Amino acid sequence: MEAGMSIAMPRRAMLFAAGAGSRMRPLTEETAKPLLAVDGRAIMDHVLDRLDAAGVADVVVNVCWQAGKVRAALRARAEAGRGPAVTVRPEETLLESGGSAAAALRDGALGPEPFFLLNGDSLWLNGPVPALRRLAAAFDPARMDALLLLARTSLAVGAVGQGDFTSDAEGRLRRAARGAMTPYVFAGVQVATPALFAGAPPGPFSLNRLWDAAIARGRLHGIVHDSMWCHLSRPDDLPAATRALRLAREPDATESDAAL
Repeated sequence: MEAGMSIAMPRRAMLFAAGAGSRMRPLTEETAKPLLAVDGRAIMDHVLDRLDAAGVADVVVNVCWQAGKVRAALRARAEAGRGPAVTVRPEETLLESGGSAAAALRDGALGPEPFFLLNGDSLWLNGPVPALRRLAAAFDPARMDALLLLARTSLAVGAVGQGDFTSDAEGRLRRAARGAMTPYVFAGVQVATPALFAGAPPGPFSLNRLWDAAIARGRLHGIVHDSMWCHLSRPDDLPAATRALRLAREPDATESDAAL
């Protein structure tokens, strides 16, 4: 679908912000990873601002590690009049990505329509058409239980290992053979339907479990991001992402300028 055409933009989303961020230590010893700064702003603010700009009205944010600080940051956003509206879901025990989304879905917080799910350690620049709009335009619930935003493994900022998926000509995803290098890595953003969670168990589990079931049904799809994407998992990734964002915003700047 071309930019400017009418699309069904999901109105709800969930941002995963509960993890302890162990690979980010010592930076996360006293704060939550989504509150760490990239280019002068918290990761969480970058993501929520993109959701707000896309027209997403309601966002569920799960909290556990340093929950009070995450709540305070969200409260400050609300007091400043910055959207979207946020519902905080506390977790006494980490439910992981799949368990957190499944619990929110069972409680009605995500509604019956397609919704976005976003990792709290991913950051992206938009291309000519914003990434969330591209996902919404490409999503077809008749053929898909989830549509993932993918980044090219070779172009990602930050450590991504050997990648996650291969894709066929219609965008259906497959796991690569163990140890093989794959062209695409999950970029931490997806649109999903409640059908993805059919039969999901209670308690903690990873979304990978549901993705594998959707792959077996031929209903896990992906589209490739058309701009920069940063994976923020280690302390060194934060200054690297800041430099990349500044160079992308000001292409005539030098590396030393971007590091300022």
